[in-house]
Amino acid sequence: MSRLPGRPLTFLLTGFSWLMLASLVGLAILVGLVRGTPLPHWIRHAHVHAALVGGVAQMILGALLTFIAPLLLTGRTQRESHPLLFVTINGSAVGMVAGFGLHNYTVIGISGFFVIASFLWIARDTWLQARQSLNAPPLNLWYYALAVLALFVGLACGETLAFGWAQQSFGYIRLAHIHLNLLGFITLAIVGTMHNLLPTVLNAPLSSPRLARIVIWLFPLGLAVLITGFMNSSVLIEMAGGGMLVFSALLYAANLFTTWLRSTHQGSAASDHLLVATFFLVLTLVLGVLVAANNIAATPIMPFGSLHLVAYTHMALIGFILQTIMGALSHLVPVTLAVRRVPSPKKRGPYLEHLTSVINRWRTVQVASLCMGTMGLALLASLTWNVPLSSPYVQGAMWASCGLLLTGLTVFSVKLVTVLWTEPDQTAGA
Repeated sequence: MSRLPGRPLTFLLTGFSWLMLASLVGLAILVGLVRGTPLPHWIRHAHVHAALVGGVAQMILGALLTFIAPLLLTGRTQRESHPLLFVTINGSAVGMVAGFGLHNYTVIGISGFFVIASFLWIARDTWLQARQSLNAPPLNLWYYALAVLALFVGLACGETLAFGWAQQSFGYIRLAHIHLNLLGFITLAIVGTMHNLLPTVLNAPLSSPRLARIVIWLFPLGLAVLITGFMNSSVLIEMAGGGMLVFSALLYAANLFTTWLRSTHQGSAASDHLLVATFFLVLTLVLGVLVAANNIAATPIMPFGSLHLVAYTHMALIGFILQTIMGALSHLVPVTLAVRRVPSPKKRGPYLEHLTSVINRWRTVQVASLCMGTMGLALLASLTWNVPLSSPYVQGAMWASCGLLLTGLTVFSVKLVTVLWTEPDQTAGA
């Protein structure tokens, strides 16, 4: 692992550590909710912001530091370590968690300003690199630009909520805050990265760059229509925006799956996670449209409570975002460690091959347990339509889902630690 704080790999691994801690808290929240002993409300907010700010946002920062310079062909002139940026994003996450624990929204709001400052820095740095580069800005960079723009608007909504500047529109601003950050920032950043990352993992060209260009315009447009629906309290406009998002996600998924089908790749933990995550993205967006349709009638067709919201949101948070992160780490960590620890390309092969083989161990168990654990949350929520929470069926589904999710996370974490502790001299004879 990097010895210097603030290297891209440090952001990625620290962000993943935040995600693991947040996941354990999330499982505790689920157990408390199902067993009728819910944890304090602030813990849920702390859990969400620890996962999204300390975890996902920090990892996206690491990804931007990793990918932007090579995309613009300016990597050799850039610093490798960014300790101040590292301290800022982690301090912001700690501040938000502490703010929720202390019920102090001023602390939360100030922490949000530091998150904005972190991404303003990366935006400014990218702009300066783009001006110096002889390479035209690639398609991925436009995805990142739109993602960061959505983040700034989403964070502005968050600051409005934290400081109570528009209490009369609290519900609408909250919906805009959530969807701009999840769909606008995180999803667009992932989509932009995946158009390069999956072809790299598969060692095959992207099936259709034209479809990628269509998605870059269609997805943000659908998000804009969705946010308009929120602000106008119009479920029909929301559904129109959701329909555009579903269509763009289908184009995106078709492009990636066609790339996979045309490749000769035998499969790996990285490709398995990335392809499964793509499926969950489409599924989550389809479910979102159905949730909106359920709310059109004066009386919802199907009751929609806390557990149903947990199941729906975690299709995205675990099925799409976490699986994408695990797929990206499965590829990036071995490659990054091999490049850092073995300077000679001629001698790097055996070490990289060994690290990759470690990451690919038990990959079927790892991917399947996460998928079944995520779908188990949906089963758990659907059971409550017919039986009470105290039912052994509900309790059994809860413990099964928790066990499956923990299994997948544990297997991956153990392999990740093993890879980090494996030095080149330990595989010299392999």
